[in-house]
Amino acid sequence: MIRAWHIKDRVLPIGERTLIMGILNVTPDSFSDGGQFLNLDKALAHAEQMMAEGADIIDVGGESTRPGGEPVTVDEEIERVVPVIKALAQRTDTPISVDTTKSEVARAALDAGAGIVNDISALRFDFYIADAVARAGAGLVLMHSRGTPATMHRLPPVADIMEEVTSSLRASVHMAERRGVKRESIVIDPGIGFGKTQEQNLELIAKLDQLIAAFPDYPLLIGTSRKSFIGRILGDAPPEARLHGTMATITAAILRGAHIVRVHDVKEAVETTRIAQAIHIGSPAKAQRSKE
Repeated sequence: MIRAWHIKDRVLPIGERTLIMGILNVTPDSFSDGGQFLNLDKALAHAEQMMAEGADIIDVGGESTRPGGEPVTVDEEIERVVPVIKALAQRTDTPISVDTTKSEVARAALDAGAGIVNDISALRFDFYIADAVARAGAGLVLMHSRGTPATMHRLPPVADIMEEVTSSLRASVHMAERRGVKRESIVIDPGIGFGKTQEQNLELIAKLDQLIAAFPDYPLLIGTSRKSFIGRILGDAPPEARLHGTMATITAAILRGAHIVRVHDVKEAVETTRIAQAIHIGSPAKAQRSKE
């Protein structure tokens, strides 16, 4: 069944094909591409390259959420993301997302032309993000995470990661809707790597279909791109050597029903999703469900 994600003055079809969210970090310290796109011209050039390669959404982030990443002030984060978002909004109709946990940044980004807020805390850090999204009629990504970027990798693992992610996201969805965000504007994200063990990351990907079944009214986004659990599996490969591992996780996620993938490497992801979704749509189980 084809659904739609409502973001400001447009809708994105969900289920017709896998959507690609391209990552644009305008930070000095992101784990994979920190410092590469701090310059406005370089940031815009990279965004335009990703769009030319097939990105459906550009996700602009101004604060690193890597383990141990340095927090930035509201003003500094706004100074990083707003000029990029404003310039992109003037150049393209491609939807723009802002990756932030701060309502002040979300409001400034939405005013500058963003249509989506991608909140890695799922409103835990600042529930006023939901108010900003509701007021703008924007899209909202609610991602599961534990602790903060400074503490999440020191937390003891939960016993049942599927139950933890499901119950936490249900609470976040409820809060968002209670504060006025429309159901058709919400997307969920299990938060691969954010306070999970390597085994739990793999379990979430393997059981993604169960999570999708638990949230039948909400599209699911997943972000595995270049993450450390891939590097560990590949013998401590650095971020730049995790491309093929990333594409393997994207394939697995799509075969389990993921609707949107968030990636650094857009061209490769577009090709991977095209094949993976063709397999997914053509699978006997999928074909049987479509007849029912």
